[in-house]
Amino acid sequence: MQPVDFTTLTAASCDLRANWLPSRIEQVYQRDRYTIALALRTLKGRGWLTVSWHPQAARLCIADPPPKTPDTFTFSQQLRHQLGGLALIAIEQIAPWERVLDFQFGRRPGEPPLWHLYVEIMGKYSNVILADADNLIITAAHQVSPQQSSVRPILTGQPYEVPPVLTDPIPSSIESQQRWQERVSLVPGKIGRCLLKNYRGLSSSLVQSMVEAAGLEADRSTETLTPSDWQGLFAKWQEWLRALEQSKFQFGWIGKDLTAQPLSLQGKESGQKSDLIRYEGYTVLGWGAIEPAKDIHTLLDRYYTEELDRQEFSQLRHQLSQKLNSILGKLRLKGQTFTERLRQSDGSDLYRQQADLLMAHLQEWEPGLKSITLPDFNTENPVTIPLDPEKNAVQNAQALYKRHQKLKRARAAVEPLLAEVKAEIDYLEQVEATVSQLETYTTSEDLQTLAEIREELIQQRYLEELEYSRANKNDEESHPYRFRTPSGFELLIGRNNRQNDQLTFRVAGDYDLWFHTQEIAGSHVLLRLEPGAVPDEADLQFTADLAAYYSRSRQSDRVPVVYTQPKYVYKPKGAKPGVAIYKQERIIWGCPPQAIKYITQSDRN
Repeated sequence: MQPVDFTTLTAASCDLRANWLPSRIEQVYQRDRYTIALALRTLKGRGWLTVSWHPQAARLCIADPPPKTPDTFTFSQQLRHQLGGLALIAIEQIAPWERVLDFQFGRRPGEPPLWHLYVEIMGKYSNVILADADNLIITAAHQVSPQQSSVRPILTGQPYEVPPVLTDPIPSSIESQQRWQERVSLVPGKIGRCLLKNYRGLSSSLVQSMVEAAGLEADRSTETLTPSDWQGLFAKWQEWLRALEQSKFQFGWIGKDLTAQPLSLQGKESGQKSDLIRYEGYTVLGWGAIEPAKDIHTLLDRYYTEELDRQEFSQLRHQLSQKLNSILGKLRLKGQTFTERLRQSDGSDLYRQQADLLMAHLQEWEPGLKSITLPDFNTENPVTIPLDPEKNAVQNAQALYKRHQKLKRARAAVEPLLAEVKAEIDYLEQVEATVSQLETYTTSEDLQTLAEIREELIQQRYLEELEYSRANKNDEESHPYRFRTPSGFELLIGRNNRQNDQLTFRVAGDYDLWFHTQEIAGSHVLLRLEPGAVPDEADLQFTADLAAYYSRSRQSDRVPVVYTQPKYVYKPKGAKPGVAIYKQERIIWGCPPQAIKYITQSDRN
């Protein structure tokens, strides 16, 4: 994940000074353990300033309003108490080339500041600290004890101290190319590394884009650069410094166009042109941009929101997959145990028959016998009956009768238990199929779909709330996949059990057709039809292919798919989400490989 460097922070602070000073603090809300949002009001409008000290995504930008969920964090309560109603009167750097901003708050512009909110954007050491007019720390997002850091502890009641000063030389636009080149090439090495080691204010991403903009490679040795190479690189160096001095920036996305790439690299579940561009970072200088951004705030908010969502998506998908595998493993083992007990109970009639034979031939029993062979009632074939030599014939027969009754009772008790386990396995396999279909993160709806699956498993008591709690809960619901059949009919595909139930029992109309893989876990698919409309064979095959693809048998060549009218689809009483039974169905064979072509070509919203 690309960190906010000095150049990016300078661009953000310049825009804030130009458009949000002065402004009044109307509200303070903490989104999660790493992010607060300050509601700023100016004469032109209102906006939310997002301040994050996330170790990987620390940033500062104007973003969307926070969700309407209770704020229970102590840090935001303290900020709200101290800063509420005051004015943001200044945004200053505490020292040149430092990634620390001093947000000053007072009663009105022109008066001395009453409070200082120090925003330190320094990677994993990022922090937000509130100090009073005497520069004493009142509260901090992350307190640092002397045991954690003897160099710079951060504790309430102590004076605020600036971070340790960097010793690297400060870049200067008046430095000559000869002096700059001598400094960078003094110790031969990779050009990117030499730039980072010899000057402050640089980041790996900035150096990478600067070197590439000069037509070079970052791992190229300084000893191999020609005079023209040095001249081109120095020109980009000067361009960077002028942008900082003049506060002129160009915002854009850095990435790759995947249109010409193989399907496996494009993302199989995408048919939109915008999805075929993979954003790998951003630039505030315009170097290497493949698409411009509206402003610095849109750039930062979108990039870090997507990166954090992508990170959470991967973690949540892994957690859900691991949990489902664990639960299914235990249930399958339990099912095998019940099946084995039923298999054993199949021999209950044999014990009764043996007891009847023994009772009919009591005269042939002799003391001390360990077994006895008697002719079968019907076939006259010899039947060997094991005996307990400590018991007489009647007692051995009674023991056989008891074993018969025990196994008979066991069958009556085990059969409903086995049916319950099989129903649980079917349900969890359905959930597992929906999780496995979400292979990669493409949009925020992918994360929301997983979050809904997690919430469903919590409600079904397969997960605990605290085990998979999410700081930011989206109030919006995810939506099903949408396609168009060859004849133009709308096709809806559920992405989780909530959507499956909604499509089948709420959205479906009398004229629609409902599709599902036959006895295979998969999505509910709804082909929307107007009154009097009749789908062609191509429409049915198109729908069947997609139903097969969005199922547990995605890797198969041919999958049986059933379809029927929604009025013939029922939900059993007390059934779990996504479970449905159907009748009067027809069967059509779906082809998952063919569905991949549809997905990349269809106009999906």
